[in-house]
Amino acid sequence: MRDETFMTLMRLLPRSAVSTTVGRLTRVPVPSSVHQMAMRAFVRSYQVNMDEAEGGIENYPTFAQFFTRRLKPGARTIDADPNVVASPVDGTVSEVGEIHDGQCVQAKGVYFPVGELLGDHADARVFEGGQYATLYLAPRDYHRIHSPLEGKITGYRYLPGEFWPVNPASVRLKDALFAINERLVTWLDTAWGKVAVVAVGATCVSRIHMSYDAIVTHTGNPRKSRTYERPIAVEKGGELGMFEMGSTVILLFEPGRVKWDSSLVSGTKLLLGQRIGARL
Repeated sequence: MRDETFMTLMRLLPRSAVSTTVGRLTRVPVPSSVHQMAMRAFVRSYQVNMDEAEGGIENYPTFAQFFTRRLKPGARTIDADPNVVASPVDGTVSEVGEIHDGQCVQAKGVYFPVGELLGDHADARVFEGGQYATLYLAPRDYHRIHSPLEGKITGYRYLPGEFWPVNPASVRLKDALFAINERLVTWLDTAWGKVAVVAVGATCVSRIHMSYDAIVTHTGNPRKSRTYERPIAVEKGGELGMFEMGSTVILLFEPGRVKWDSSLVSGTKLLLGQRIGARL
């Protein structure tokens, strides 16, 4: 299917309703054998590596539990160097670079505004001239999100939005996609300054769960922000949350804080915990 045709179909599709329906189906209380049949088909289709999963397919009563599976202890190594940024996810680099004029590159010739991404232009100004990295999680990937640095969680902002796909065609053809889709921003206070970890929803990403608070997106709740009176300590590699189905994580750093590794280019495959940059 041509990219333009795909995008036309996506415009006609009731994306939010479809995402809600898919999400409910992954959690519906039918016999586990029904869900496990779908899991086996999914594993075959996407070549999911179940050897690194905490359990086998028989250990997951629903597809949703399978999709948000944990890894076996020791399956990933978190780079312990305090002067190194660790990848927060398993995924693929979409774009990395410097934030200019309040914009990040989404794809060649396509941008998204940081103020809209974060839901506040004052917050965006903190990151002007800083670095960003956009990391895509494919369906076969591990779908939990972890902290790239040691620090404290100072709050979050939930921004309801649309449910466009985040595949390469959509990223190339839909302006400001990441600032339109539903997203949840986690604020970190670190030795490197303020860091934003933005979880972006997509078609069939029915919900985003955060681990540090009772936050579940796409449940009919309005936009919400919270600042913690007592920030929550998080270790480097500590779990922040998870996606139900694949999507995207965007990291934002203040200026003069981090330099991305030269190997961190579009298309680079990443594993949770591996080095992606260093402190300036």
